[in-house]
Amino acid sequence: MESALTARDRVGVQDFVLLENFTSEAAFIENLRKRFKENLIYTYIGSVLVSVNPYKDLEIYTKQHMERYRGVSFYEVSPHLYAIADNAYRSLRTERKDQCILISGESGAGKTEATKKVLQYYAVTCPASEQVETIKDRLLQSNPVLEAFGNAKTLRNDNSSRFGKYMDVQFDYKGAPIGGHILNYLLEKSRVVHQNHGERNFHIFYQLLEGGEEDLLRRLGLEKSPHQYQYLVKGQCAKVSSINDKSDWKGVRRALSVINFSDNEVEDLLSIVASVLHLGNVQFAADEEGSAQVTTENQIKYLARLLGVEGSLLREALTHKKIIAKGEELVSPLNLEQAAYARDALAKAIYGRTFSWLVGKINKSLAYKETERLGWRSSASVLGLLDIYGFEVFQHNSFEQFCINYCNEKLQQLFIELTLKSEQEEYEAEGIAWEPVQYFNNKIICDLVEEKFKGIISVLDEECLRPGDATDTTFLVKLEETIKNHPHFLTHKLADAKTRKSLGREEFRLQHYAGDVTYNVAGFLDKNNDLLFRNLKEAMCNSENPIVNQCFDRAELTDKKRPETAVTQFKNSLAKLMEILMSKDPSYIRCIKPNDAKQAGRFDEVLIRHQVKYLGLMENLRVRRAGFAYRRKYEVFLQRYKSLCPETWPTWDGRPHDGVAVLVKHLGYKQEEFKMGRTKIFIRFPKTLFATEDSLEIRKQSLATKLQAGWRGYYRRKKFRQMKLSAITIQSWWRGTLGRRKAAKKKRAVETVRRFIKGFIYRNYARCPENEYFLDYIRYSFLMNLKRNLPRNVLDKSWPVPPPSLREASQLLRDLCMQNMVWSYCKRISPEWKLQLEQKVVASEIFKGKKDNYPQSVPRLFLNTRLGSEEINAKILQVLGNETLKYAVPVTKYDRKGYKARARQLLLTQNAILLVEEAKVKQRIDYGNLSGLSVSSLSDSLFVLHVVREDNKQKGDVVLQSDFVIETLTKIAICANKVNSVNINQGSIKFTVGQGKEGIIDFTSGSELLVAKAKNGHLAVVAPRLNSR
Repeated sequence: MESALTARDRVGVQDFVLLENFTSEAAFIENLRKRFKENLIYTYIGSVLVSVNPYKDLEIYTKQHMERYRGVSFYEVSPHLYAIADNAYRSLRTERKDQCILISGESGAGKTEATKKVLQYYAVTCPASEQVETIKDRLLQSNPVLEAFGNAKTLRNDNSSRFGKYMDVQFDYKGAPIGGHILNYLLEKSRVVHQNHGERNFHIFYQLLEGGEEDLLRRLGLEKSPHQYQYLVKGQCAKVSSINDKSDWKGVRRALSVINFSDNEVEDLLSIVASVLHLGNVQFAADEEGSAQVTTENQIKYLARLLGVEGSLLREALTHKKIIAKGEELVSPLNLEQAAYARDALAKAIYGRTFSWLVGKINKSLAYKETERLGWRSSASVLGLLDIYGFEVFQHNSFEQFCINYCNEKLQQLFIELTLKSEQEEYEAEGIAWEPVQYFNNKIICDLVEEKFKGIISVLDEECLRPGDATDTTFLVKLEETIKNHPHFLTHKLADAKTRKSLGREEFRLQHYAGDVTYNVAGFLDKNNDLLFRNLKEAMCNSENPIVNQCFDRAELTDKKRPETAVTQFKNSLAKLMEILMSKDPSYIRCIKPNDAKQAGRFDEVLIRHQVKYLGLMENLRVRRAGFAYRRKYEVFLQRYKSLCPETWPTWDGRPHDGVAVLVKHLGYKQEEFKMGRTKIFIRFPKTLFATEDSLEIRKQSLATKLQAGWRGYYRRKKFRQMKLSAITIQSWWRGTLGRRKAAKKKRAVETVRRFIKGFIYRNYARCPENEYFLDYIRYSFLMNLKRNLPRNVLDKSWPVPPPSLREASQLLRDLCMQNMVWSYCKRISPEWKLQLEQKVVASEIFKGKKDNYPQSVPRLFLNTRLGSEEINAKILQVLGNETLKYAVPVTKYDRKGYKARARQLLLTQNAILLVEEAKVKQRIDYGNLSGLSVSSLSDSLFVLHVVREDNKQKGDVVLQSDFVIETLTKIAICANKVNSVNINQGSIKFTVGQGKEGIIDFTSGSELLVAKAKNGHLAVVAPRLNSR
């Protein structure tokens, strides 16, 4: 625990005893807050554990955590539920004295979960055998059954225990759990018939309806919907998001089988649960005389079958009251209000007694059956777990809160007595003078409640039992008369004018140890009487349901003594519980709820201050801190702090007592700060311990440096020696390996050279053993060289020179390689590129080596058109109709007479050549009328279309000029199928003008392109010279 003090500013102290300002409630709550924010939900007050519900899974309850706390000293590890459980278990084993763990807190604080975790810890860590495993299972499985029948959803908690539970777990001499026994206290039976808004009845009702099989519900006469039953609709909260009733039902059924319930017993038990629901649906109506009559006969039939009673007898019992006076039986009818009371009283009695029977049944399954008769070994030690309601203060407090708070007063009285007793015993054992502790002794409040003849319980019982018209108001008046002078009792009548404003006329106020609580007396007498009419008892005593028959003893009918009231029964059972707890060594777990919304990480300071007050935690702390804040055995203290003194470090050879004396002297402890006991040192102030711990933290730095330096030196020297020895071994082995490898390599080299030379000598012979290695090597070398120098593409004609023996194979490989490259190249060609290449091939066939400007056209792609669709007039496109336009290019046309240049558009379709001027077709030449094409061999761009004149429509040959002459002529030749009709002339071209006349175009070379009419009437064309010419 001391190791955590270094982080106390961030996470607080693990033990509230170490708080410097231990009387400050604000400091107490701030320490809780720090730890809660760091998910540290457990804190000690000495040996008392304070637990704050985190409302989330913290992963601190695994088997690894259980092993961490198993068998470890209480203060060696951080605070935990398991530390309390293990400490109690070890005390049980070593001291052979019974132990008990008292778990308290308000609803929703986590008491039930804490009980489960303690039981799980014992189930995992205790020794086991087949019989022990059975008991472990039954101990664990008793929880879901008791929760189903005794827990309910309240405004504060979705799984609130509505009864107090004390469980004894028996252990054998080996420390294994071998049995158990459960006592239950003050079941909230009123919940059966009434729930506040937002609350539910006991879980079992909803689990049965939600999870029960159709056949089972049919036998019980039930429907799935809870809204069909009056006892389940008053809270208007049948469904709860955090509760899975169907899944819980399966768990309860499994648990009942583990606890050894037979199928018949389960059926009888569920019949009783169903009968309570049917009872709630029994309705009454008044007859002419005002007497109640049952109006729901169907419910009576179900009740008669489920409870095993006669329907007429039950109907009579619900509407009439039987009184025996002076030996005579008198039967009087009930009015509507009395009949409803009788019905609800029967429902509460059946459920309450069935719950007690259920606890008894569980106890039978947990009972220790001695199988060994080995003297002292057969005796069992007992560890008790008390899961009971904490101090309750609501806006409206009634009879239940009065009983619960009375119980907490008794527990607080017990706690203070036992705490002071243990403190005093420890002081006396250590030989240290005991200093009397001033504390609030709540015996005066306990006496106020339970004192004979004058206590509140006595007055309440007297009012319940006296003849005459006793009411809650007369009870309050009697209280004012009897205990009006008590300093801790106040009513509206007894209060001063200022206090009366906060007290109603039907209320009284008690000053408890944890604060003032105001109780409303409404319902006190009815709840205390808890009477069941005689004829209802008779009906139940005649029940054929075995469980009901056991719950209602016939002896009650003949016993003329009035049964004890509810509060007297509770007082007596509480007195027995106090005796049980006084006979055991107690451990305490105080549970705190951090907020009402059940939200993880939310810390409601007002709510927590309220609980700290009502749990009496500040009083606990004050009692624990009355003497010394810290105590440890000499061996433990010396072992931890010996490094702070040169005389005790690194070892102390003398007695631990003497070593601690030397140590505290060196540390400069003042006489009033500590005391030396027989086996322990006692330190009065936390600041003294904190200063010592801070000094240790500083000392650790220098010690760590020295230890690290020493260890590193030792480790490096050891590692160096190991490395040196390893290096020598490796070097020796490696030299041998290298030598052997070198010798083997030389041998292989000699053999290789010999074979190579012999092969070279026989290289021209047929293949034989002498030359096969050489020939294989030659082939291998050629193939590897070929692999490195394969042609990159189809134009690459390079190929390595093969040896004579591989010439034929080389040629085959070369052909295969070329085929593969051609195939790969062709496979990659797209349809568009294929068309481009085909046109380029045609152009090459026509013009290559024949026309000067052909080389310049090779790198330029041929386009499908040189005119955009917007450049061709729409009327022309209409004229074309269905004819497909294959090519369009702007050209210049020279007139046949005068050779005047005119801009035209040349269009190629699948059938003809069209010469277009804007929106007009100037000339159409069908491919059939095209006899040829002429072009010069120079670099000019003129060409002639020779046209056959079969009629007057064709005027003569056409002289055109195009900037894309090679592309244009190729397109015309392909479309008109005139590839072989393209004439490339040198010098001049003759063409037909018309009417048998001819024209001549003369071509000459010059510096730039010039087209003009010569004096001789010819068309003179000067073509620019190109570098390639």
